Amino acid sequence: MLTTAAIGEAAAWTEALAAVGLVEDGPAPAPDLALFFASPNYAEMDALVTQAYRRSGASSLIGCTGMGVIGTGREIEDSPAVSFLGLNLPGAELAAIHVEMDDLAELRDPDKLRTWTSLVDSRVNAWIVLADPFSFDPEPLIQDLTAASPGSTIVGGLASGSSTERRSRLFLNDEVFESGAIVLALGGAYTVRSVVAQGATPIGEPWTITGVDRNILHTIGNRPALEVLRETLEALPDDLQRRAARNLLVGLAMNEYKDHFDQGDFLIRNLMGADPKSGAIAVGALPEVGHTIQFQVRDATAADQDLRRQLAATREQLGDAEVAGALLCTCNGRGIGLFGAPDHDAAAVAEELGPLPLAGFFCNGEVGPVQGKTYVHGFTASLALFIPTSSAGI
Repeated sequence: MLTTAAIGEAAAWTEALAAVGLVEDGPAPAPDLALFFASPNYAEMDALVTQAYRRSGASSLIGCTGMGVIGTGREIEDSPAVSFLGLNLPGAELAAIHVEMDDLAELRDPDKLRTWTSLVDSRVNAWIVLADPFSFDPEPLIQDLTAASPGSTIVGGLASGSSTERRSRLFLNDEVFESGAIVLALGGAYTVRSVVAQGATPIGEPWTITGVDRNILHTIGNRPALEVLRETLEALPDDLQRRAARNLLVGLAMNEYKDHFDQGDFLIRNLMGADPKSGAIAVGALPEVGHTIQFQVRDATAADQDLRRQLAATREQLGDAEVAGALLCTCNGRGIGLFGAPDHDAAAVAEELGPLPLAGFFCNGEVGPVQGKTYVHGFTASLALFIPTSSAGI
């Protein structure tokens, strides 16, 4: 069976399933893994997911709700729709589980981990994590999975739902959960190649942090942090000043030993506030003295440049490698609201990598690695490409 992907927009869930080829008594494509995403508008979510699983014939189905759903080259926001990807992964080993926060203590026991996933931890090539942002903190889970199988890739996203209520739903086979996380272990003949585009570009110069108390930066380069920030902004050209005034962030260098830093060399975090009296600034991270910091701007231009740059680099690195399909987790803050037009991230993937079979959703947070270490991001596009381990050099 070939990989299949489709996106369908319909108010009735039966019509939405039909639009993606999942019809009653139709020929079951029976993929090894199905990725299924749905907007939260459907009242009969249990029936929708049960029928998607049954009609797909998939060995495993995982997914969640999203304020928007994504398919090959297309994104549907704030409208009833579903996205389906049926992956044929011959020789892959797959195991999916649902966990709550209380389960994580058991996950730290290697024997429990093997029982849950049916895989020896050293044989896990990649993890897919889909979590409910209102009941589950993914950070401890990411730490546990990293410790259990060092070197494995961890990607995914936090589910989203209606903008008027704090509620999302997760899918595992024919079950729907309103809390916790879905964790998929992928081993055997397939793994994941990740692309994480944080959508920011550096401005000014890199500096060394010289005084910090948790997330409060007191001095940068032995000067008040706010003074350095103001100087950085004042030195920018007028057009860049206007861009930065609305979308200013900080970047923490991932490799302190580089002589020159470019877009993509930083972990991007929010600039949370400033104290004019003390000259301190607050950031959404816990940096240390000696870390390199550079201020960043994030807007449509920077986000487009970052995503296309990384996709082009990935295309060259993959060469002739087979890509079975892709999962795209993109932030609710991107889409039409950021780019002013629909389909941006999905279209960029199709333009740079070809019309890959793809499914995905708009997230409350995106999971993916930056230079080998996994983080939960915001305003990011996290792409997972399913490729044979032979292509990845494993």
